[in-house]
Amino acid sequence: MTAGPDLLRIATAGSVDDGKSTLVGRLLFDTKSVLADQIDAVTRASVDKGLDTPDLSLLVDGLRAEREQGITIDVAYRYFATPRRSFVLADTPGHVQYTRNTVSGASTASLVILLVDARTGVVAQTRRHAAVMALLGVPQLVLAVNKIDLVDDAETVFADISATFADLTRTLGWSDEQVQAIPVSALRGDNVATRSELTGFYDGPTLIEHLETAPNVADRAPVGFRFPVQYVIRPRTAEYPDYRGYAGQVAAGRVEVGDDVVVLPSGIRTTVAGIDTADGSLESAHTGRSVTVLLADDIDISRGDVIAAAHDAPEPISSFTATVCWLGDKPLLPGARLLLKHGAFTTPAIVGGVDTLFDEQELSLRDAPDRLELNQIGRISVQTAQPISADDYLVSRESGSFLLIDPQGGNTLGAGLVGDALAPLHLSELV
Repeated sequence: MTAGPDLLRIATAGSVDDGKSTLVGRLLFDTKSVLADQIDAVTRASVDKGLDTPDLSLLVDGLRAEREQGITIDVAYRYFATPRRSFVLADTPGHVQYTRNTVSGASTASLVILLVDARTGVVAQTRRHAAVMALLGVPQLVLAVNKIDLVDDAETVFADISATFADLTRTLGWSDEQVQAIPVSALRGDNVATRSELTGFYDGPTLIEHLETAPNVADRAPVGFRFPVQYVIRPRTAEYPDYRGYAGQVAAGRVEVGDDVVVLPSGIRTTVAGIDTADGSLESAHTGRSVTVLLADDIDISRGDVIAAAHDAPEPISSFTATVCWLGDKPLLPGARLLLKHGAFTTPAIVGGVDTLFDEQELSLRDAPDRLELNQIGRISVQTAQPISADDYLVSRESGSFLLIDPQGGNTLGAGLVGDALAPLHLSELV
């Protein structure tokens, strides 16, 4: 699938046992996105477990440890469609130790479904996930109040949870129009694809109806063409003796044949001479489309360079402030020497200092911590050996994000956002 107006990227989040896997299984089942033999296998496994109805979570918890423990560990991508829209869903874990997996899965989502159990309401992990989604700039949230069939006064419970969550999301910078609360029962299917008779008090859309009509928003602000070069194509054959194309995926914006572009970090300007794909040539390409770009001039371009719209190309930077979610088991300390990967470009980097720690429970900032521990979020300063062609994350999620990597083992240690991504959050003063 390629990104377009009919494709919505979504993710799930929520605490352990809130029913995320069951909800994802229900979405797949109700949209007829699973094969009959898969349903049969799930039915047999459910009977073996002594259940009266199929355990739809078995459709998505693929790892053996996930099935045995009844929790989601890994991020898994699911694909389903309705007559109105196609979806790519990142099913992310709920356990606090896998918050880093949730960050990964939600980083490209235009909408996140955040589940809470109607019996427990908004808990610490709900607040943590909401804070992470705000930091990542997720444009839209759905609060799915699950297991609504298990509470006595469903109307009052739903109203109380919705009000608590609305207070939280307003503090984190969302408007009321960006958040939709829906009472559901993933096990029974209430208000997932069909309206429930148990929730006569609710007159809003079902979950699928909302997913079909939600705006497909990528960036907070319009941004011009951004194209990290993944590979330079030079066939040097009799048929294509002089062909020189630059392959990659459009990270942001849109490009057309004839557009003025600039190659970064060199700053050389040229125009787009052609756009090729495996299925033939195109006149234009949008965000998410994998293409090969042909340029009017022969320029020294290699993997990791960025082809950008000439009218709003970012200035390459080598010293900058960033917001990072630390994913490593060992803490991040000032002076750490790491590798920074931005798009297809990798360069050595030094963390100059850890300036601010974000407390996602108190919704406050702590000044000058001496380290960042696993799953903590903070503001740091970074110095790179070579400049990167990046936008501020608040301008473009795709071109403003990067990874911090262990230079010895190659493991990803941090997910970074260029600039102060904490600025739009309505946080209390430093404590």
